[in-house]
Amino acid sequence: MRRIFLSLTIFSTLLLIGAFALGLAIGDPRSVSAAARKLMSYHLLTSVAALIFATFVHAVLLTYFMGTSRWMEEARLAYKLDTRWNVENRRLKYRTIPLMAACLLLLILNIPIGAIAVDRGNWILPGGHELSPSRLHLVFSVLTITVNLAVNVVEYRSIQRNSQLIGEVVQEVRRIRLEHGLPT
Repeated sequence: MRRIFLSLTIFSTLLLIGAFALGLAIGDPRSVSAAARKLMSYHLLTSVAALIFATFVHAVLLTYFMGTSRWMEEARLAYKLDTRWNVENRRLKYRTIPLMAACLLLLILNIPIGAIAVDRGNWILPGGHELSPSRLHLVFSVLTITVNLAVNVVEYRSIQRNSQLIGEVVQEVRRIRLEHGLPT
C-alpha cells in the first residue's frame, strides 16, 4: 500500500503544481486576449483534474483504513488477541480523517475563490487597503498545495505504522496457530 499511495500522492501533487503553474502563466486573469483565455481553460481543466485526483487519493487512504480496521477487529475476535493493535489502528485512522477533511475543504474552496479571481475590480478592505481577488486565489492555492502535501506526509507515515501493526498481528496469529498445531 505504501508504494501505491506514494505513487498516487506524487501524481496528485504534480497535478496540483501543474494547475498552479498554469494559473501563474495566465498573468492578469482579467485579460481578454485569446492566449489568456486558452491558458485559463487549461488551468481550469487541470485544476478540476487535480481536485478529483487529490480527492481520490484521500478516499483510497480512507478505504484502506476502513478495511484494515475491520480485518484487525475480526482477527482480534477470532484469535482472542489483545486490543492494543486495534486501539492504535483506530487512533491512526481518526487522526488522519480530520486532516483529510481539511484538505478536501481547501481543495473545494479553491474553486469559488478562483472564480472570484477573474472579478473585474479589487476589494477595498477596512483601513482603505486593496485586495486583488487573483492575489487571494494565489495565496489560497499555495496554502492548499502546502497543506495537502503536509497531510500526505502524515497519511504516508500512518500507512507505514499501520503496516507494522498488521505485521505484528500476523506474527501473533502465526504464533497462536503454531501453538495449536494449525497450518500457518
